[in-house]
Amino acid sequence: MRGKAQTVLGLVDPAMLGQTLMHEHLFWDFIDPSCEDGTITAGPDPRDYWKLLMGGARDPRDMRQKDLGVAAREVARMVEAGGGTIVELTIGGIGPDPERLVQVSQESGAHVVMGCGHYVEEYQDPANHGRTIESFAREMIDQIQLGAWGTQVRAGILGEIGCQWPWTDLEKRVLAGAVIAQQETGAALTIHPARDEGHPWMLIEFLREHGADLSRTIIDHIDRTIFDDDRLFRLADSGVVLEWDLFGLENTYYALADIDMPNDGMRIQTIRRLIDRGHLSQIVISHDICNAIRLAEFGGHGYTHIQQKVLPHMKKRGYSGDEIKAIMIDNPRRLLTFI
Repeated sequence: MRGKAQTVLGLVDPAMLGQTLMHEHLFWDFIDPSCEDGTITAGPDPRDYWKLLMGGARDPRDMRQKDLGVAAREVARMVEAGGGTIVELTIGGIGPDPERLVQVSQESGAHVVMGCGHYVEEYQDPANHGRTIESFAREMIDQIQLGAWGTQVRAGILGEIGCQWPWTDLEKRVLAGAVIAQQETGAALTIHPARDEGHPWMLIEFLREHGADLSRTIIDHIDRTIFDDDRLFRLADSGVVLEWDLFGLENTYYALADIDMPNDGMRIQTIRRLIDRGHLSQIVISHDICNAIRLAEFGGHGYTHIQQKVLPHMKKRGYSGDEIKAIMIDNPRRLLTFI
């Protein structure tokens, strides 16, 4: 595996990956297990776009996507727009579906790299409460080397490992297991931090204590977590990779925390400040689509938004071709290559 990237179709030369979205979901189920809503047979009504986007409504049709045709068409649009690879991070507790990812890759022509591990505690199997760090580590190692979720489809990245606030003992055990799996497999690790501005630094301290390779560890969702340069620069100085993965969310209002969500222009400005400090190799971006209403089929921007809108806007704001290539191709390729 060393020197290769692993997609759901098998090992590939990392040079083949092309422009890469580092944090997406193609199939997902974010319906709270305690609020099961039965079988969902259709996506959301596009007329509900704004109230769903603003968090003013909770529609189970928006929170679950299991339609193979929808996923394949959406990813094919990304390929047509110039994209090459999607990193799909639907993991334990939120409905991973490896065999459908294989079908999406085959039908769309995109490389799909699958994540592994477990999401935040309330979505996890109750049996996980009794498991050890070593148990979680062995599971993730096997998901990369043998196959995941009862299939022979192998993961190519660890995560997105779920954390919340307060940070639970179970989530810490899963993350500690992921660090062991990183050491054993040479895979990169991507982490969903708690919605607390102090939590990413707690992650850095935890990761250092457990021997993680910070240069191959990604802190996700910087957009909704870090809002001042002091914290941002301190994180960057640790050597960790920082991910802005909510591109396309252009509204101030964020349903899951009391923050003012930045728009794409503000994301681009913040990333510019990091580049000017010498941190270009530590930046990746994506959309983190996990609501059906954000898919093009239901009136949203879909997986093409970064190619069609964000990259041209970066050029207008003075980003060079080499800087865009680093963010979209070079940095993902490095992270997805096993060492």
